[in-house]
Amino acid sequence: MPQEPPSNPPPPPKWVIELNSPPRPKTKNTTFANPPGYSEAGNGKRSTSTKNPTRKPPTTAETDTLKVKKSWELALAPAKALPMNAIMMYMSGNSLQIFSIMMVFMLFKNPITGILSTNEVFRRFETEGTRKTLWLIKACYVLMNCVALALGIWKVNGMGLLPTTRSDWLAWETERVPLERAIFAFR
Repeated sequence: MPQEPPSNPPPPPKWVIELNSPPRPKTKNTTFANPPGYSEAGNGKRSTSTKNPTRKPPTTAETDTLKVKKSWELALAPAKALPMNAIMMYMSGNSLQIFSIMMVFMLFKNPITGILSTNEVFRRFETEGTRKTLWLIKACYVLMNCVALALGIWKVNGMGLLPTTRSDWLAWETERVPLERAIFAFR
């Protein structure tokens, strides 16, 4: 078999050439003005002649104000979840099924663990300046979790699991003693 001389490889595709070559400089269009704040000298490189103004660190009052705002957001988070939970409870139905039981379990578990861990949740926001206002925020957090618990109690009542009717307590009822007896007599 005769050996063929090695041939030159095919040229690379156009996209490879464009990828490896630097982009062409754009021609400046003088009909449009540069946007405010744009400088030609920058072009992505930092120049040593321009200095950015250094930002001063926030004061303790500003930090405390920010911490109070963030703690209010955290305290109102259970209330923001209430509409979603209410719709989910309504859609799950009142029958005793595994899905509705799990939903009710989670509806009770999350607020109870939230109430029990109130101090741990707000510990990162506690400073000398925020200590006086943080108790009100904690009380709001506990109240919102209690509203979520009330939603769970409403759902359990709708499922028929709360003993709220007289027939639920028949074991503790005594038999009535009639005051009179009527006997039917034939003539």
